Amino acid sequence: MKNHEFRSTCAIAVSVDLLGDKWSLLILRDMLLHRKSTFKEFSNSKEKIASNILTNKLQFLMQTGFIEKLDPEGTKKSTRYIATRKGICVLPLIIELYLLSIDSLDESVFNASQLAIKAEIKSNRALFESNRREKYIDFLEELQTQLQKQKSLS
Repeated sequence: MKNHEFRSTCAIAVSVDLLGDKWSLLILRDMLLHRKSTFKEFSNSKEKIASNILTNKLQFLMQTGFIEKLDPEGTKKSTRYIATRKGICVLPLIIELYLLSIDSLDESVFNASQLAIKAEIKSNRALFESNRREKYIDFLEELQTQLQKQKSLS
């Protein structure tokens, strides 16, 4: 996205312009950590993003190159959004934000899955990141295989 107007040439300010809103990082989190890919899956996230805001954020993340549609010719219901290489590069930032806040929250508010993620990150952050990246790439390959099978049946 070369012709986007940024308020500054500072790299941090540009990053905040791209990802500093309330929803972009949460959508990428859902993609990368929870392997969500459909509009319905994103709208069912615990933060309860409004559908018009979700539509705008998905469009913005596509325009800025963080995500893309797996099958642009698919129906609205079948559309799957996936992180691009640029989007996958946001994973370390998501992990760092998680680490920044995790110790300030009382563990009683976490469910079993969240406690497991906390333990996994705390025990070996690099391994956690590597495993999540690999799992996401496996998930993408799975989605692409499913799409090819569907197209061959059509």
